[in-house]
Amino acid sequence: MSVKIGIVDGGFTGIPPHALHRAASFVPAPDGGVQRAAAVGRPLPHGEAVATLVLDATPTARLLDARIASHRHAPTPAMVAAAVDWCMEEGARVINLSLGLLEDRSVLREACARVLARGVVLVAAAPARGTPVFPAAYPGVLAVSGDARCAAGQWSLLGGETSSGAGWGCSPAGAGRTPGGASMATARFTGIVARFLADFPSASPEGLAEHLAARAAWHGREHKRIAEIDS
Repeated sequence: MSVKIGIVDGGFTGIPPHALHRAASFVPAPDGGVQRAAAVGRPLPHGEAVATLVLDATPTARLLDARIASHRHAPTPAMVAAAVDWCMEEGARVINLSLGLLEDRSVLREACARVLARGVVLVAAAPARGTPVFPAAYPGVLAVSGDARCAAGQWSLLGGETSSGAGWGCSPAGAGRTPGGASMATARFTGIVARFLADFPSASPEGLAEHLAARAAWHGREHKRIAEIDS
């Protein structure tokens, strides 16, 4: 079964045409809000790398390109929230958030709560060291840090032992020449989650967590310095 995955990032074009379900950009509106627009222009290398890693882990996935960062503007909590809601509306089963915002904002917190209540899985980047970031720190979100112990296809159960409270770890290696870090680990973990959901589409969040915990290659945090969040 194919799973729809939302990728909230800087866009991507370097994937097979059949792997793209839909694309949209979320940009500042004249009134200070957020408006949805066509996904045009040159995507950012970060988004390309994230999409590549997700598809590496689950090649049958259908991706939703939700662009919230570009060469013209940086993402805001409201843009991320609008992109998350759109991915849910388009049928995403999993949403990848390879980003971390330093401040909690109600618009983003409420959007994440809405999609989680609908059974959508949110996977977000968290630093290996330092304070928690959002949306990774919200309840119910799978927070992922880079864990250099993990080979490709492996993951670790950190159990919140890092200072950021990350629950999971994955290889921080980037795609191609892209620098590695928590955002790349998040993309890899999203692909792993989506692959399980493709095999077991009726799995509950609890069933997913049990599967991930039972098959983790490592338990507990890595005790040497590992990649910091890079977004």
